[in-house]
Amino acid sequence: MKNKIRSFSLFSVSLILILACNLPGFNPTATAEPTATAVLPPSEQPTEPPPTATKQVTHLMSPGSAPNSKLFYDAESSGTAPERRAPYGDTYDINRLERPFLQDMTYVSDLDVEAFSLSKDADWYYVSIRLIGGDPNNALGINYAVELDKNRDGFGDFIVLARPPYTSDWNTDNVQVYADTNHDTSAISSVRSDAPITTDGYDSLIFDSGRGEGDDPDLAWVRINAGRDADVQFAFKKSLIGNIFMFGVLADAGLKDVAQLDYVDRFTEEEAGSPIQNKKDYPLKALYAVDNSCREAHGFDATGFEPMICPREIPTPEPKPQPGPTQPQGCQPPPEGCPYGWAGEPYCYCIPG
Repeated sequence: MKNKIRSFSLFSVSLILILACNLPGFNPTATAEPTATAVLPPSEQPTEPPPTATKQVTHLMSPGSAPNSKLFYDAESSGTAPERRAPYGDTYDINRLERPFLQDMTYVSDLDVEAFSLSKDADWYYVSIRLIGGDPNNALGINYAVELDKNRDGFGDFIVLARPPYTSDWNTDNVQVYADTNHDTSAISSVRSDAPITTDGYDSLIFDSGRGEGDDPDLAWVRINAGRDADVQFAFKKSLIGNIFMFGVLADAGLKDVAQLDYVDRFTEEEAGSPIQNKKDYPLKALYAVDNSCREAHGFDATGFEPMICPREIPTPEPKPQPGPTQPQGCQPPPEGCPYGWAGEPYCYCIPG
């Protein structure tokens, strides 16, 4: 009897539970299945590309000591610098620039070329520049250069250019050589400004510190403080230019763009300004912080009419001998005379007393 009652009770409880599960609103809490968490690989940070290795230059030969040579002098502005002006030497139309000043006419002595020279040995030409100042590594960042005119026509054919920093040892770092391949460094005419005109100046880089494709690693060098007359000194192989050429020097902390040379063909004089105080275009404007020299002859006798040639010294003519007093013909008595007379031709003696 008890077993029947227990069975009935279990049946009743089961029936109640089944009915309860089907009642509206009944929502037993389900056991949540664990959610899988996606494990992502660590993200890679972008990396800078490795720096390009600097090409090592192997030199086969290097310059020595430059022989002494004649100095050629340039106009310089140290004496008139307190007055914020150049004394003379800036003749815009023929590309003679004396502008070692900033646009506010602050004088920069390390831009001011005082003199230059050329010497040579068996393999090299040496061009030395003497500056009024003594620091080619001026914070302005001054480029120095040698312009070479192979045809003697005023159009530069090559420029040997150096950029800072400079060292006292010969090196090719920061030295470049450009060529003008289409004869337009002086635009249309080399004896006047053709401004405003657009040309491409020195348009072909033929030497890039010895690291360029096909470079002669030893073509051109620079050093500083090589002597009293060589605050900046260049050396370049004779094979670059040959035996006959004109050369001049340049100091540039302004435009510093060889593709725009000659600068006088880029700007009218009104646009460029002037360092000469009594000129209407004073002070400097678009063209400032640049000083170039006249050009000197090498390997030929200059006539003095070559474009940009340095002024020639006109030789003083030898004085013509002045005719002296007419000398009497034949034999003459001695200056003290003959007390007893003179025996003339053909005897020529004093008559004895």
